[in-house]
Amino acid sequence: MWEVKHVKLGEIEDMKSNGSLNTIIGKGSNITGDLDVQGSIRIDGSVKGEVRCSEMLTVGSTGRIEGSMRTKQFILLGTVRGNITASEKAELHTKSVVEGDIQTKSLIVESGA
Repeated sequence: MWEVKHVKLGEIEDMKSNGSLNTIIGKGSNITGDLDVQGSIRIDGSVKGEVRCSEMLTVGSTGRIEGSMRTKQFILLGTVRGNITASEKAELHTKSVVEGDIQTKSLIVESGA
């Protein structure tokens, strides 16, 4: 019924090479302020502020966002405090935490989320 897609390291490298993953905020990085990304972004650090992304917004297991998010596709493995608007789909993986509202066409929730 539900399908969970895991992104492998090789797929991330492919995304980087074709230009679709153009921003990575690494573990231990802290950003305060709004982000506006054309393409896709992966957040493994901390962001306080609004995040707008034209393609895919991925929050890794060590990632944390405090603020609203607006994107086409959203994947959560970490923690979010704020409202999520994903025009196509949102995926919540095991151990992910959301404190806020989710607005999307397709919501995928993995067991334990």
